[in-house]
Amino acid sequence: MPNFDWETAVSPPYLHIAGLDEAGRGALAGPVTAAAVIFPRYTPDLLKILQGINDSKQLRAKAREQLFVRVTDCALAYGIGSVAATVIDEIGIILATKQAMMMALGQLSPMADYLLIDGRIRLPNTSLPQQSIIRGDSQSLSIAAASILAKVTRDREMIALADVYPQYGFAQHKGYGTEAHMAAIAEFGPSPIHRHTFAPMRQTLL
Repeated sequence: MPNFDWETAVSPPYLHIAGLDEAGRGALAGPVTAAAVIFPRYTPDLLKILQGINDSKQLRAKAREQLFVRVTDCALAYGIGSVAATVIDEIGIILATKQAMMMALGQLSPMADYLLIDGRIRLPNTSLPQQSIIRGDSQSLSIAAASILAKVTRDREMIALADVYPQYGFAQHKGYGTEAHMAAIAEFGPSPIHRHTFAPMRQTLL
């Protein structure tokens, strides 16, 4: 289960260590959403309070919603950034993911002084020291918490968009390439919130 080992390894001298993660990078529709979370250091019982926090993909939707509240209640700071499908089509998913992370970082108060980032991503437009951690959302509590904030925020948006585009079933698959979603794209064509540069849409639009 995630713990504070990565955070402890760099603190001190760093006090405001932000974990960052994204949701929706592999989806065919909707935004890519990122979150940044800083937990207070040296808070008694914090590990106990955060018990159950894990990589968002390992949790049920109801548990993620409950943990979202717990994280936002006890975080020292958190931020959430989202980049739309139209921008993803313009600049690509990697740059869009980094842009969403920078948006999340910009919302932190106090500001981060060290970054722990899930996966292989590194943010070039910041002078902050940073560490990329493969499967970081299963190791660092800060990254795991960020994964929950990003996933819940994006899921809520996709559920809302399901009312605007009911034929695609966004409330069920959240824009990922399920069999039902692929069938809907084939029948109705891509919507304005689909990523038109992604393979299924490129083929449909030819």
